[in-house]
Amino acid sequence: MTESAVKELDPKDVWENFAAINAIPRASKKEERIIEFMVEFGKNLGLETTVDPVGNVIIRKPATPGMENRKTVVMQSHLDMVHQKNADSDFDFENEGIRMFIEGDWVKADGTTLGADNGLGVAAIMGVLSSSSIAHPALEALFTIDEETGMTGAQGMEPGYLEGEILLNLDTEEDDEIDIGCAGGIDVTAIKDYQAVEPGKNVKFYRISVTGLQGGHSGMDIHKGLGNANKIMNGILVQIRNEFRLSSLEGGSLRNAIPRESFADIVIPAENLETLMKRFEEVALILKKSFADIEPNLEIKMEEKDGLEEVLQIQDQDALLDSVGQALNGVYKMSPEIPDLVEASNNIAKVTVKDGTMKIECLTRSSVEESKNEVQELLRANFEKKGFEVSFSGSYPGWSPNGNSPILKVLKKVYTDLFSKEPKVVACHAGLECGIIGSHYPGMDMISFGPTIKGAHSPDERASITSVKRFWSFLLEILKNVPSKN
Repeated sequence: MTESAVKELDPKDVWENFAAINAIPRASKKEERIIEFMVEFGKNLGLETTVDPVGNVIIRKPATPGMENRKTVVMQSHLDMVHQKNADSDFDFENEGIRMFIEGDWVKADGTTLGADNGLGVAAIMGVLSSSSIAHPALEALFTIDEETGMTGAQGMEPGYLEGEILLNLDTEEDDEIDIGCAGGIDVTAIKDYQAVEPGKNVKFYRISVTGLQGGHSGMDIHKGLGNANKIMNGILVQIRNEFRLSSLEGGSLRNAIPRESFADIVIPAENLETLMKRFEEVALILKKSFADIEPNLEIKMEEKDGLEEVLQIQDQDALLDSVGQALNGVYKMSPEIPDLVEASNNIAKVTVKDGTMKIECLTRSSVEESKNEVQELLRANFEKKGFEVSFSGSYPGWSPNGNSPILKVLKKVYTDLFSKEPKVVACHAGLECGIIGSHYPGMDMISFGPTIKGAHSPDERASITSVKRFWSFLLEILKNVPSKN
């Protein structure tokens, strides 16, 4: 079943809007078209609609009759989505809308990310704004930009644009959870220039590929032990390091996605070919066996290719392999206070070697600022030891849990009354915008929840149809029960 069937799903208030925004390319830092769409959406409803200096869209809707004395609520989601596709997917993110289909209880995309993160939150807010029958207090709908590649929309907000006392962030991915805290993060980038040399004579040219990994969210999925294509590729190259010279390498794509693929072009002296091929096959077999349970689709191949014009000098090649090999990837520390919560982690998100530059890009996350500093300094020391220049950028704060939050009490009661069970109250290792928004609007009572989404930031992303229905009913009941002013 295709996109037209998605529009007919229940609740139509959500799915029709989701299909509409999924028809619009909306990569991070390229949100012009979706901003224009949202402005037109708000104005067509006759609602006050503004765009702040960085591009966030704010739409205000007055309270419905009888709700005027309730606290004003900010409903917030981000407009951008992660653009990821499988290597064999013929899809143009710049010009095509997402190709959706239904499989059982899931809405999926054909070979690409779905955009449920955070398109379903956006669509739900649109459903409330356009409805004439949903009871709600005064609303400020905040649609932020560039959440996925730096949270610059939230960071660029200015005090004075919002008046709401309560923030409902609709950007978490398990419908039985209510989120009251999240990790902060920082980008760690290591760069080293190199002087390439000619590959020499009597050589063979090959490409090594690591593909078929699940990938996933570098915060929510970091504890699962999923394969990181950059680490796997580096491990392969280390095992054959004396038999080849590296020409170029490209692994991973986005800082907040666990890398699924890596490709290395190498030059092999003809006399080393037999030894290298034998060792490569041994290493590939060992890796596939070690990841068999969690990454059953892992593919490791080496295929001959056309000639390569340059290679790294051995000292630069060794610096790269040693740096990536020794760099922390995965969980650094678990929270001593909140069960099963990752406190600090690092994702080696992207490794690129081309045009005279080696570049390693990481995203470090932590809910505790001291732990974040520890990890970034460990990475700095590791990379600088091998001659890389290290820079930090895009730092954003975490969101400290408040177990006594008044809106949390409302959500817990509403959830229990609706579904006859208590919700899980959690903090997450992802980077939500709540901490940043809270830094601009201190004292705002914040909460986060959403429908069940699996595989976010990867082409396996999918949204549960029954969960979206539960999420919608939960949201509407929350709006009915917002506390009174004062």
